[in-house]
Amino acid sequence: MPEHSGFLCSCCGQRHDGLPMSFAAPAPDFWTPELAEDPESELTSETCVIKGQAFFVHGLIEIPVTDTGEVFSWGVWVSLSQDNFTRALRLWNTPGRENEPPYFGWLSTGLTLYSPTTIELKTNLHTRSIGERPFIELEPTDHPLAVEQRMGIAHARVQHIAELMLHPEQQP
Repeated sequence: MPEHSGFLCSCCGQRHDGLPMSFAAPAPDFWTPELAEDPESELTSETCVIKGQAFFVHGLIEIPVTDTGEVFSWGVWVSLSQDNFTRALRLWNTPGRENEPPYFGWLSTGLTLYSPTTIELKTNLHTRSIGERPFIELEPTDHPLAVEQRMGIAHARVQHIAELMLHPEQQP
């Protein structure tokens, strides 16, 4: 795996240490700070429940970096049905959970670098071994994020994503 000693940023002209290979959303887009006071709402690093009616799991959209063999990932949230959420939680610490069929869900993180919106893209959430964040497979559509997941991206695209994420005022 190549070591990233940094890059010269086209947005600010400065050298940044390292090249981030992942970015993550701390909560689903539907979470608001006021919900922390609601007894039927809860946000952890892995799961989220909103008003006892909406259920989310944190997972990774992984994108192969074609010219380095690395993987870039987006840490995002997927909404699941209550039944699937309950099942996933019941098996959360069960060895072999990675053999569970994928859970259908809706992407619940808006990645502003992509147009049209990423909110409500169809997904399949694949559990992995205990301690590993689930893998999120996007429906194979022509949405730019789904195309990147299928086809991969070049190292230069990772740098461009990092520049835009580090300088959100430059985002389209």
